[in-house]
Amino acid sequence: MTSSLAELAEWIVDADSVAVLTGAGISTPSGIPDFRTPGTGMWANVDPMAVAHVDVLQNQPETFWSFYAERFASLEGIRPNRAHQILVELEARGHVEGVITQNVDRLHAAAGTQELIELHGSIETSYCVECRAPSSLGEVRQLAAMSVDGVPRCFCGSMIRPGVVLFGEMLPEEPMLKASGLAVGADLIICIGSSLEVQPAAGLPKLTRATRGRIAILTQGETPLDEDADFRSSGDVVRELEGLLAEVDRLAPVSGP
Repeated sequence: MTSSLAELAEWIVDADSVAVLTGAGISTPSGIPDFRTPGTGMWANVDPMAVAHVDVLQNQPETFWSFYAERFASLEGIRPNRAHQILVELEARGHVEGVITQNVDRLHAAAGTQELIELHGSIETSYCVECRAPSSLGEVRQLAAMSVDGVPRCFCGSMIRPGVVLFGEMLPEEPMLKASGLAVGADLIICIGSSLEVQPAAGLPKLTRATRGRIAILTQGETPLDEDADFRSSGDVVRELEGLLAEVDRLAPVSGP
């Protein structure tokens, strides 16, 4: 195992395919709390099974939307941070083939990532449970505010739900198949800001390893794959990615116009 950004940069420049897997830790510099940090994590003081489970949506929509309306409000004005932007730069230079994210905050898309797989969906769009009509984030907030019970409803009268995978739901097959294909074909998978505890996304690095690819982990806190990693860093995500980009630039300078 190494913690050398220079060596990781060499792997990136030499690789035919680099996949990136991101979790909540890449978005904390944008002001979004992660999930599990004691005291500050999203689930530190709230039981997700009591507010964000599909059964709560179906049987206690007022409770569900009381939580999600607040979350939507907190995320609407959030912007991508430098870590998101660096991944866009690495992709544009041909060093990253695609980004797989467990996040639903739509920040990778807002930053400009082109090859993006949002495993758990996105808050960008919600939809009616009956007619499937889509609604934007802002529209859902307005509909919830107009509703007596705080539950946003479609013009057809049925409830609207977020376009994300809830607790108790299976991941859609298509994005998981795409993510698995990207991981299998990668010479290197870089895991950024993920605890690597939530399946099936946490198994993607093992697919890369199974085809003799390398695993790099850049996240604060321990992960179950630390002993399998070829590169491991617990540093600040923005600072580490800035350093990595500088090393990549040193090895493969960007040519002028």
